[in-house]
Amino acid sequence: MPSLSVQEKNDDNNESALLHQLRAAPQIFTEISQLTGSDLQRQKQLRKTYADNLVRAALTLSELRQRAAKKFSQADKMWFDRKGLEQSTTEHVANYKAKRFSGTISDYCCGIGSDAIALSHKGDLLAVDLQPAACLRAEWNAKIYQTSLETITADVTAFKHRGGLVHIDPDRRPHSSGKTVRVEDALPGLDFLQTLPRFFSGGAIKLSPAGNFAGKFLGVEHELISLSGECKEATIWFGDLAGKHEWRATALSVSENNKIIEETISGDPLEAYVEVGAIKKYLYDPDPALVRSALVNQFAEENHLSRLDDAEEYLTGETLLQSQFVAPFEVLAELPNNEKEIRRWFRQSEIGQVEIKCRHIPVKIEAIRKKLPLKGNQPGVLIFARIAGRARALICRRIQRSQIASY
Repeated sequence: MPSLSVQEKNDDNNESALLHQLRAAPQIFTEISQLTGSDLQRQKQLRKTYADNLVRAALTLSELRQRAAKKFSQADKMWFDRKGLEQSTTEHVANYKAKRFSGTISDYCCGIGSDAIALSHKGDLLAVDLQPAACLRAEWNAKIYQTSLETITADVTAFKHRGGLVHIDPDRRPHSSGKTVRVEDALPGLDFLQTLPRFFSGGAIKLSPAGNFAGKFLGVEHELISLSGECKEATIWFGDLAGKHEWRATALSVSENNKIIEETISGDPLEAYVEVGAIKKYLYDPDPALVRSALVNQFAEENHLSRLDDAEEYLTGETLLQSQFVAPFEVLAELPNNEKEIRRWFRQSEIGQVEIKCRHIPVKIEAIRKKLPLKGNQPGVLIFARIAGRARALICRRIQRSQIASY
């Protein structure tokens, strides 16, 4: 992992100085919240009082705080840069991962501090990042969450502090060309990540869920974590923190009273067997963490479900299942994948709003929607899927989890 050049060090020092200026002028954020008009008009108004660079930085941070509201409960007070926010771990996911940690902990490539904040409650934590401004943001964000961080600005590949447990979030946007999903292209890269078990008793490596991590690490547990139906990350657990199975899927969701609901499954994808059969009363769309971990068959086997086809992840069963891992649908009709047949069915129905879904059958969703005679006031779902090798159209009704008890 390369150290900072002289120019990069100067840029980072300037960024840190600007952050201190921003922190010393909290009133600028109050003024921004009260201003109206276009971005240009707001900038002109603010420049009557503040320097240009301070105005630009404050407006950018205000925008990032608004965007971060979906990830952090204290987003309106936190300190972000654009890349740091994009790569940061969502608060709920960070808290979930931190449960495995205790004792002496290092957080490598800490960024804005989202994982470090969660880990700081579990043991004696040291947060490390190559960028001084990142360490500064992490420290300030920790104070917002009523904790504190010890940070060190250093190249983690050359850092001598070893031992205990480690969490690392390698940079997946190391170049201006954009995000990479290849582990080899992250900074630090695969070669360094593979050495971590030699220096730490256990740890977690955060990677993109779309990455090519399978088979790159030996004797580890691969965990795919989703939040509210979106796969957020792949976590490679090694050493003392690894579970007994090679693969795990975890689905997190937020309840109505803002409590986190967790559901997890682990196993060997090759050990489960599930039948392939006809559509039954209920159809289930599996969570992306379940799909990415290749544990769909195990989940189906444990819950007495079958697959529609070897090439489809959709599951089906006669009983209504309550699980964070699947979105349930009541099947109203099974039709050939034929436009005339589909339109005829909708013409006789009371469906007025339709959601169209598919996984492996290519369809032009908006073109199909325009041709459907939607005249009722009921919602419906049109799902294209293979059943026993043949493309079929399934008309369904989505069942909200809160409705399951009444079915």
